[in-house]
Amino acid sequence: MGGLPQALHVGRSKFERHPKTIIACGGLVDSMSNTTRAAVGSDELAVLKLLALDGARRGEVKVSCANLADRLDASSQTASRRLQSLDDDGLVDRDLVSDGQWVQVTEDGERLLESEYEDYRRIFEESTDLSLAGTVTGGMGEGRHYINLPGYKRQFADKLGYEPFPGTLNVALSAQSQRERAAMESLDGIPIDSWEDEERTYGSATCYSGVLEADSGTYEPVHVIVPDRTHHDEDQIELIAPDRLRDELDLDDGDDVVVHVEDE
Repeated sequence: MGGLPQALHVGRSKFERHPKTIIACGGLVDSMSNTTRAAVGSDELAVLKLLALDGARRGEVKVSCANLADRLDASSQTASRRLQSLDDDGLVDRDLVSDGQWVQVTEDGERLLESEYEDYRRIFEESTDLSLAGTVTGGMGEGRHYINLPGYKRQFADKLGYEPFPGTLNVALSAQSQRERAAMESLDGIPIDSWEDEERTYGSATCYSGVLEADSGTYEPVHVIVPDRTHHDEDQIELIAPDRLRDELDLDDGDDVVVHVEDE
């Protein structure tokens, strides 16, 4: 099991970044800590889109708050606050200079834009199914423990209709599928709630229904399990199923597979 155990285990203590003062276009702006910052809104998303259209997804671009404000039909102070919010949320990197700033969209910012793109693609395209291609790869071998934990095992049985084989099948995604996996977030998944025992708290996750296709045949049902509170690796997905998928489809590391993820 790859990143799943660390992602599903959530300690009771919380890491909080200290507030800091940052020089922005409109002067000195006090940034809020991660725990008090609001989620990115549509206004900030609009700025992120403009930056990407200007080339900030491919590299640094020079940004003037006055020019950005004109395009947003807003004040320079408003433009500054929106850039600050994007920076605070780790969606852009900024290098402030005397006559403006150099800005580049981060990997997290690109993932957010990809998610928005997939939402629109879902609106305008008829099919809601998603096919992710990759190769079977080895995990950390910890799946047996985490899949068997009672708080998860009970929910899997109730919500998925089966008790999973104690372990996951790891699939290393192709470059194209790494870009397309953001579409899963626009599909209806099955929530697996967080829970706790006397020692620790375990995080929530979302399961997406699917069919696994290999040269030897197909298997269903499978579920892609995605921990909700993690920066999980974007280049892999993890599958759970009632049986050991390697045995059912005679799979070895390096074998090509396709996961057809379906809307609920």
